[in-house]
Amino acid sequence: MSEQSLKIGEKVKSLRARKEMSIEDVSKESGIPETTITGIEDHSISPPLGNIISLAKVFQVTLGDFFEDSADSPFCIVRSDDRKTVPRFSSTGGKSAGYSYESLGHQKQNRQMEPFLVTLTPAGASHVEPNQHDGEEIIFVLEGQVEVKLAEHTDILNPGDSIYYDSNLPHVVSCYGDNQATILAVIYAKKEMLIF
Repeated sequence: MSEQSLKIGEKVKSLRARKEMSIEDVSKESGIPETTITGIEDHSISPPLGNIISLAKVFQVTLGDFFEDSADSPFCIVRSDDRKTVPRFSSTGGKSAGYSYESLGHQKQNRQMEPFLVTLTPAGASHVEPNQHDGEEIIFVLEGQVEVKLAEHTDILNPGDSIYYDSNLPHVVSCYGDNQATILAVIYAKKEMLIF
């Protein structure tokens, strides 16, 4: 599998400049703290998917725009060695965020779902902040154990287990135990979030 650390911070900075928005403006519209946006732009913070979804909505672009996809086909086949991996580690040596994700639909045009293969690591799982954004998610555990916290509910999922929830619930999905876990995660972006 080819590791490709995508320059999401540069994309955020570019979109913010194009929209003539300050970091404060983006923070107010997205609900993401200014310090987090600054960290994303300077590559000291690798944003979770929820932040990327919120930023896409603010900038009125598709989620795929952050993954530099061409989105020019009515279907998409992603070979195992052609997935775009976004590691959740800061590029300037920061702490692990506990996962990396690979886009599985980056060439499908007008998509309403965002499928990802997510690798959860034990390191960094304890510092993960709850996430929330518009849409719905389904997670299917492929290997390892996964802890899911939804608002006040916490559960452990094993291989073959799945969970489907509204993404506006505060949620944390992390590795449970000492071994890494792999999940298939699909985020439904809701019609009102789509920009064609």
